[in-house]
Amino acid sequence: MSYCVFVAQLPTEPASLHRSYHDERYGFPVHDDNELFGRLILEINQAGLSWSTILNKEANFLRAYDKFDIDTVAAYSEADRERLLQDAGIIRNRLKVNAAIHNAQVIQGLQKEHGSFKAWLDQHHPMSKEEWVRLFRKTFKFTGGEIVGEFLMSTGYLPGAHDEDCPVHRKAMKAGAAWTRQSQSK
Repeated sequence: MSYCVFVAQLPTEPASLHRSYHDERYGFPVHDDNELFGRLILEINQAGLSWSTILNKEANFLRAYDKFDIDTVAAYSEADRERLLQDAGIIRNRLKVNAAIHNAQVIQGLQKEHGSFKAWLDQHHPMSKEEWVRLFRKTFKFTGGEIVGEFLMSTGYLPGAHDEDCPVHRKAMKAGAAWTRQSQSK
C-alpha cells in the first residue's frame, strides 16, 4: 500500500500527523540546510521502526538536537552524546546518535566546499537511487538504501513520494521538486 493510500484511509478527525506530513512536507523541495539535516536525522532514526513512531517524536528530536542546527550538532561534546542517549523522548541508539553528530560534521565540510548541503545535493542531481545510495554510503554514516531513498523522496530529489493520482503529487510538482526537472529533461 502506498503512503497516499494509507493516509487517505485515515480518519479525518482527529488530525493525523501522517496526513499533515503527507499533505504539506513529503515530496516537497527543502531549501534550508538545517531542515534537510533534520529530515536525514529522522530518516536515520526511523530505521527498524515505524514512521508513526518518528512523527510522534519529531518535536522531541527537534528539541534534543537543537532545532537540527548543523553547527551546534557538529560541535556536540561527549556530554551531549550521553544526554541524547538518556533522552527517552527520542530514539536512544548509540549508532544513530553518533551518525547524527558525524553527519553534521560532514555537512559542514560540504557547506564549505559547495556553499550548502542543498547545493551539494543539487550538484549530484539527477542520479538513480543506486547511485545516490553509493554516494551517501561513501559520504555519511548510517545511510543504507531505504534511508537514502526515503530521504531523497521526502525532499523531492527522487520520484515516488506520491501516487500520480494523488492531489498532493501535483502540488509537489508545482513546488518544484527536483525529480520533476529530471523527468522533464527525458
